[in-house]
Amino acid sequence: MAKEIRGVTVRQSLVLRFAIAIIGGVLMSFGALAAEPVLPLADKEFHMGVASCAGSTCHGAVQAWPGSPILQNEFMTWQSKDKHAKAYDVLLSKRSKKIAANLGLPDAHTAGICLDCHADNVPKNRRHRTFQMSDGVSCEACHGGAGRWIGTHIAAMASHEKNIANGLYSTSKPVERARLCLSCHFGDQNRFVSHRIMGAGHPRMSFELDTFTALQPAHFKVDADYRKRKGNWNGVQVWAIGQAMALKTMLDALLDPKLGRDGVFPELVLFNCLSCHRSLNEQRWQPRTTVGLGPGIPRLQDANLLMLQVITKHIDPQLSKQLIQSGLALHKASRAGQDKLIKEATDLRSIVEQLIKRFSSHKFGRADMLALLKGTVKYGLDNQYTDYSGAEQATMALSTITAAMGNVGALNKDQQAALRKALDACYKAVESDDNYSSKKFVAALQGVSRLIP
Repeated sequence: MAKEIRGVTVRQSLVLRFAIAIIGGVLMSFGALAAEPVLPLADKEFHMGVASCAGSTCHGAVQAWPGSPILQNEFMTWQSKDKHAKAYDVLLSKRSKKIAANLGLPDAHTAGICLDCHADNVPKNRRHRTFQMSDGVSCEACHGGAGRWIGTHIAAMASHEKNIANGLYSTSKPVERARLCLSCHFGDQNRFVSHRIMGAGHPRMSFELDTFTALQPAHFKVDADYRKRKGNWNGVQVWAIGQAMALKTMLDALLDPKLGRDGVFPELVLFNCLSCHRSLNEQRWQPRTTVGLGPGIPRLQDANLLMLQVITKHIDPQLSKQLIQSGLALHKASRAGQDKLIKEATDLRSIVEQLIKRFSSHKFGRADMLALLKGTVKYGLDNQYTDYSGAEQATMALSTITAAMGNVGALNKDQQAALRKALDACYKAVESDDNYSSKKFVAALQGVSRLIP
């Protein structure tokens, strides 16, 4: 991508300002993340391919083994039920061919920018002879190259910790799972779903950690053995951590000079789609106190920020005030210039990192769940979900919280059923981003509000 603004001098100035900001803050954050596990795409392990996991005595059993702590049919579940298994095949579709043509690519199924997320696109020198790109988003795309751990994880003295030491990527911890999922469902330094890719016809990206985890066909069972080996995380805690990680990932992209700009424009995928993509003949703009911008101004994508404001108001009121003020400052900085935007994004990122640690140690109990259910609804009734993406995240949040409350006995079956039915109206209201009406969504929230105990 071209990075010139109006000439070499301006370009050099911009790069220098970015460099100063990165040296002062962003690289410090990256340094703090140095101990984090390397994502599977960038690991140094041999990737063996799904055939290495598919034996009938390994993970390829047709049915789960009775009495076994490991289901043993994980491969069959992935192959027959999980859309990740068909991710490569999507690249052969008519739509993918059109997207590739629009981007000036020969085809989608050989293009790196497509394969990086639709397959386990590791370098050729890390592919075992049994590896096949056509396997799509396969076992090792999420669990890391199996070159070292494929044998040791079945040894008599095997442990989860030893597997991780041998290159297994842990997906059980919410922070690490969020990093992995968001690396494709949003992007990172190695792969990024840019506005150009979406402009070529790629679907809009949407993600919420707990909902997407629940929707993925489970190839594990959370029992006492699982909790002993991998920890115990409830859905609300996973949701909260996922929201913080999603915002952090967006801010990382905003602060990255390679990702944050596209020529004279900022990287538009970081902004709210419907700020621009709407009918010019229909008056849809509404003011929002958490944004502080007038009409006709593209707004940074802040759906995750809204959810974090709801969570933090209950969990840490003092930090909540900082989060709200920092979010408002970031929105206003988008009109003030690049230097101000970098400063405010760096400040907000620091707060979000505090939230990740806070949520990781906080055990979200029944009282928390009820408060967050009420808070999520109230934010909508206070007209904070005027944008589609905010309403979409709120709907998934309400589903997550309701399910978690049922799991801990905070709602009986009748209450759960009534709330699920009321939530159907919320899902109906966010069925189409083109036809989204905040008034209809608020009406749906009022129906949910009346059922909250």
